[in-house]
Amino acid sequence: MQITKAVVTPVELNLRHPVRMALLPEITQVTALFVRIEILAGRIAWGCAVAHPHLTGEDPNDGLRACLACADRTLDLHPTNINYSLAELAPLMKDSPAAKCAFDLAFHDLLGLAAEMPLYRLLGGYRHRIQTSVTIPLTDVQESVELACGCAERGFRMLKIKGGLDPELDVRRVQSIHRALPDLILRLDADGGYSVHDALEVSRALEDKLEMLEQPTSPEDLIGLQQVTRNSPVPILADQSVAGPASALKLAAERTIDGFSVKLATCGGLHCATQMDAIARAAGIATMVSCLIEPALLIAAGLHFALSSPNVRYADLDGHLELLEDPTLAGFQLQDGWLVVNDVPGLGCTVEML
Repeated sequence: MQITKAVVTPVELNLRHPVRMALLPEITQVTALFVRIEILAGRIAWGCAVAHPHLTGEDPNDGLRACLACADRTLDLHPTNINYSLAELAPLMKDSPAAKCAFDLAFHDLLGLAAEMPLYRLLGGYRHRIQTSVTIPLTDVQESVELACGCAERGFRMLKIKGGLDPELDVRRVQSIHRALPDLILRLDADGGYSVHDALEVSRALEDKLEMLEQPTSPEDLIGLQQVTRNSPVPILADQSVAGPASALKLAAERTIDGFSVKLATCGGLHCATQMDAIARAAGIATMVSCLIEPALLIAAGLHFALSSPNVRYADLDGHLELLEDPTLAGFQLQDGWLVVNDVPGLGCTVEML
């Protein structure tokens, strides 16, 4: 099996609505970097990543340069020797999470195609579907309730409510959504916007209404995050505080959190994600598979990972729903808030490029 071509295509994707998150500027567009790998037999595999200064900390031009350098080197690699191939590319993508993720996904997709198996089965095959939350953005109480009701009408039964700017307002928003939709599972994501005191006040006020509180304090304040975890009646998950296996190991070893989020776009793909999940599983803490604002190809990869492990207790894979003109033809179905994988080889996705 020989790689005959590796093509990198950047695509600017606009959002349906501007996205606001605590401590970050408004986001209206993301850059997706698609990688297309062809082998001598004519099969095509796809990888993808996003590059955004505020979401991934990477300038899109830097990510594109790293991907192009990797594409040139890829022609000399065996496509199914994933560990060796990623090690060979490591010097070229050392400072680029986008390159790491895109080529990791492409190699895994090709492995699934070669084995003629869906990727989630190759990774472990624990389940074939998982329930996902959908995001309620930062807004006022009335609009939050209206958006939540709209999501419920579309079949979603899990909501992740964005917060972090005003703790008292966040409490009112969650309480109001709970009153309107008492049977739905609610999560609150503060995106690092609370102090320790505010995080504990919020968790106590919402003890019987929240499934979890995500990243309550600043990503750099691990001591504060640990204090919240030890005193909160609501499970605390880390998001921005964990970026890869090394930070996951530190948080798990020091019992800083009850679980952490794994995002393929920031950790470097499936290779690193499986390491992070193994760390969580050994430590007896939960894994959540989450996402950025990203194409459905990346969501599919996160889904295959989520389906592979019994330690994945939470899924938040809705980042493709806000994108306009995503070129991905998704290899999964969204049915009443459940993501269901198509039982086809690899990631099961194709990409339509002009």
